[in-house]
Amino acid sequence: MTVSNQKIRRRALLPMTVAAIGVMGCNMSSALDITDPDVLNIGDYASPAGANPVRLGVLQDFAVVFSGTQDGLVVLSGNMADEIYSTDTFDDRLFPNQRTTNEQLASVENTFRNLHRVRAGATRVIPILQEFAPTTPVNIAEMYAIRGYSENYFAELFCSGVPFSSETSFGTPLTTSQMLTIAVASFDSALALAGTDARVRPLAQIGKARALLNLNQFAAAATAVQGVPTSYRYQTFHSQATGRQENGIWNALSVTAPRYSMYIEAEAQVQFLRTPMDPRVPWRTTTRSGFNSAHRNLPDQLKYGRAGAVNLADGIEARLIELEARLRGGSAADRQALLTGLNELRATGITPAMAPIATVPATQEAAVNLLFEERGMWMWLTGHRLGDLRRLVRQYGRTANSVFPSGTMRAPLSGSYGSDVNYAIPAAERNNPEFGGCIDRNP
Repeated sequence: MTVSNQKIRRRALLPMTVAAIGVMGCNMSSALDITDPDVLNIGDYASPAGANPVRLGVLQDFAVVFSGTQDGLVVLSGNMADEIYSTDTFDDRLFPNQRTTNEQLASVENTFRNLHRVRAGATRVIPILQEFAPTTPVNIAEMYAIRGYSENYFAELFCSGVPFSSETSFGTPLTTSQMLTIAVASFDSALALAGTDARVRPLAQIGKARALLNLNQFAAAATAVQGVPTSYRYQTFHSQATGRQENGIWNALSVTAPRYSMYIEAEAQVQFLRTPMDPRVPWRTTTRSGFNSAHRNLPDQLKYGRAGAVNLADGIEARLIELEARLRGGSAADRQALLTGLNELRATGITPAMAPIATVPATQEAAVNLLFEERGMWMWLTGHRLGDLRRLVRQYGRTANSVFPSGTMRAPLSGSYGSDVNYAIPAAERNNPEFGGCIDRNP
């Protein structure tokens, strides 16, 4: 089943103050005294007429920050991990790729602000919907779920110490664990209101399970996704109407002189750029150069077109979560169950079916490697990769340099990779008197 957050064509707009110069013989004051049905004044939000447009605005804001710009959440996750690398000339894209982030990176700050805008917007609209549109509780559930995803993304992408402020008060810095615990609570609120809705309930189930995985609660994560159909998909949709609405991943990787490209084989933990091509990571050769023309003959991803939809959550992720929880048992039977489950996804999760994996992993380490390789392929460029690499360090005891790109950077890049495993909180947050920088930079 394919579901969406709706194609948004209009957003709630703040009123504009227009200064006009009078023209002889014309009363400009009365000429401007018109009613525009497309504009919502601030006072209109808290009303039956205003509740739904504001809800739709939050959904559009999430689509934009998730996959609607060339520096959205999906791209930020891939750039610091091993999915893509920067072919740019700007530090705000090169430093994350090099794993040496700081507070002064403009593109990161923009995404950070937009993600806060989503969380604040969902928090604002929930009580409006509860008061003025209570007969459609699934819409309220969706807002809680979107808020939960924003909270989880703060925990997956940024260092410990992000404050969750409201529109009336500054928030205090939160540890990664605290952010994830708050996300679980948002998803629980969504589940309490979603009922049996086939669109929103699985979205909240998968989001809760994802946060629980990050909290090292594997059994609870597997329980959370029980009953999610493997065919389920919740997607953000895009169009070519405006730059704000087009697919930002395509914009980042597939235009002329792109800002990003796919990693070559030698640098990635998982070999995404395979020959023959894996159908889950489609690509083609080209003679394109990057934004920095020293990058030549860049491969082009074929997963997304300019208006392509992007999975925020799907049933394949639910099955992978269940398999990861099973693998924690550590026995030969658990490794056999992993292989069986992965091969079932290869047989049913894509058309045409893929060849099965032939051999059961002989050791637990090999089984974990296989699981995360399959996760990487199934969920390539969907905003999961940085969180997965951080979990490999945090929960599986891997060293950061064994899972992240490390060592000497290849030409035309120069120097060595740094040690960062997350993004520094941007300097704009220092306007918050409660904030004093990252609490720590650990995974």
